[in-house]
Amino acid sequence: MGTLESLFIENLSKTYKAENGDVHALENVNLTIKPGEFITFVGASGCGKSTLLRLIAGLEKDFSGEIKLGANKLGGPSIDRGMVFQEARLFPWLTAEENIAFGLVDDKISPAEKKKVVDEHIDLVSLSGFAKSYPHQLSGGMQQRVSIARALVNYPKILLLDEPFGALDALTRLQMQQEFLRIWEKEKTTVLLVTHDVDEAIFLADRVVVMSCRPGSISKVITVNESRPRDRSSCAFADIKREIYKVIFKEESHLIDYYI
Repeated sequence: MGTLESLFIENLSKTYKAENGDVHALENVNLTIKPGEFITFVGASGCGKSTLLRLIAGLEKDFSGEIKLGANKLGGPSIDRGMVFQEARLFPWLTAEENIAFGLVDDKISPAEKKKVVDEHIDLVSLSGFAKSYPHQLSGGMQQRVSIARALVNYPKILLLDEPFGALDALTRLQMQQEFLRIWEKEKTTVLLVTHDVDEAIFLADRVVVMSCRPGSISKVITVNESRPRDRSSCAFADIKREIYKVIFKEESHLIDYYI
């Protein structure tokens, strides 16, 4: 992996053209993300969280403003940015190791080196013993581990995750959060994660970005100063959670009390 660089999002706006009128998905988003930082994005459905990730990934190009990695403007997709979606999106006819190897785009490395890199990433996501398994033979959590390994196999500078644990059952989701923290602490990749789960956002992030409803913009950025591993039952955790819900629900204080 090359030297990590800061990510700069400057005056970013995105409008979708539609037959019944334009849809303003994002408006004047500004954010600087430090190298190796773990950022989570929360907010109501339709606030532009996933759109923002897709723009950073280079999956959409029609926007105003700038997205820069270091001094370089970002364009289309690149191995500098890996992405993991809510669904594992694995090729069902390939084994776990073949799915991971498919993401390795460096044609210059030898077959032996390629196998070494794939094996390292299988170990990284704790899938030793399942390299030869096909997706249908793996649980949902294991399939997402393969997706994460595939996204990391090119040693990206930024890893983008769009609700990666959203389809998992509650217990598996908690386990995957712990597991992903272990991976991040080892790899030190810059991570941007979109989630609807406020507890997950606080548990994982250095900073939580709370986004407003359409057009999506940043309402508040909340720094999580609690050391890891974090205690979800602590008063400090509850205070941060209350602060986030205050921003999301604003004047609707009865909803804040309900969710806390």
